[in-house]
Amino acid sequence: FILNQAHRFTPRMPERRENDSTIVQVIPPLCEGALQAKSEETLRDNSTSAKEDITQCPPEAPTVTECDDAKALKNSRQLPIAPSVQSRKDDGPRMTKEVIRKHCKEQKLYLTPYLNDVLYLHFKGFAHIENLEEYTGLKCLWLESNGLLRIENLEHQKELRSLYLQQNLIRKIENLEPLQLLDSINLCHNFITRLENLRCLPMLTSLQISHNRLRTAADIEELVHCPKLSVLDLSHNILEDTSVLEVFSAMPCLAVLNMMGNPVIRNISNYRKSFIVEIKQLKYLDDRPVLDKDRACAEAWHNGGVEAERAERQRWVDMEHKKIMDSIRGLAEIRDRARAKRRQEVGVSMEECQADKGTAVEDHRGELSDGE
Repeated sequence: FILNQAHRFTPRMPERRENDSTIVQVIPPLCEGALQAKSEETLRDNSTSAKEDITQCPPEAPTVTECDDAKALKNSRQLPIAPSVQSRKDDGPRMTKEVIRKHCKEQKLYLTPYLNDVLYLHFKGFAHIENLEEYTGLKCLWLESNGLLRIENLEHQKELRSLYLQQNLIRKIENLEPLQLLDSINLCHNFITRLENLRCLPMLTSLQISHNRLRTAADIEELVHCPKLSVLDLSHNILEDTSVLEVFSAMPCLAVLNMMGNPVIRNISNYRKSFIVEIKQLKYLDDRPVLDKDRACAEAWHNGGVEAERAERQRWVDMEHKKIMDSIRGLAEIRDRARAKRRQEVGVSMEECQADKGTAVEDHRGELSDGE
């Protein structure tokens, strides 16, 4: 009997029913109450131990998915994927046809591309010049203060006269061959280290390239091949080679030159006089004009030294004083002639008045005699 009762209270293994994927555990009906009481006691013990050791519980182990995500993130940080050339080109604003058309509409320009002769595409953040094929009538193009890396895609702007590329990231002058009518170009505040590819611009008269990285005479020797260049701004570069003066003297039409902020000014003794003497057609140097007196004194200094310059300067002072005195004397002569003329006119009028007065007295006397 005891063996039979023990066999009845022995728990059985779970068994699988037919046509069912779940496992059902068969519990004897006699021990169901005992098992339920035991489970409630176990739960109470577990809750008590959990409250006592809550601060000592280890963190929950990460799942397989979380481990995979962590490994992937670690690998991505260790081995960054380099962006492709196309993705780098697509970063930032793009000079698309829609953007240019929207700009034309905002600036009240023509929506027909080839009718526009000017485009204001400055302060837009563009990195590349593109999509200007339809704007064939442009004569002035503003691309100031963008992030342009190259001069490119201007093959269709054959009528262009003025090109403004200051405050960009340009390192090389290139791709200007189609712009045969270009008159002025502004490349200030870039990173250009050498002047090149300018001889292909036969009509170029003005070049502004201040705040760049030009250093030696070899970096600017391309200017000799610009026959019509008359306005040149090279201020605030790193020019320190004294032979740059030879390059400037070989330019046939140079009339305005700005060299402020370059070390070469300190390296050449009598900088201003030397430049005036060597550059024959110079009319404006740095922040001051080159007057006839300045050129004459510089020539005298070059030929005879300081004494000759002093004598020439005194001669110009005497000439200016004589000119002033001649003007004063001329004004005095004009004043004297005007006074004499006025006196003559006043004298004639007084004689006429006296003659008219005498005639009136005689007529009055005749009337009185007739009345008597």
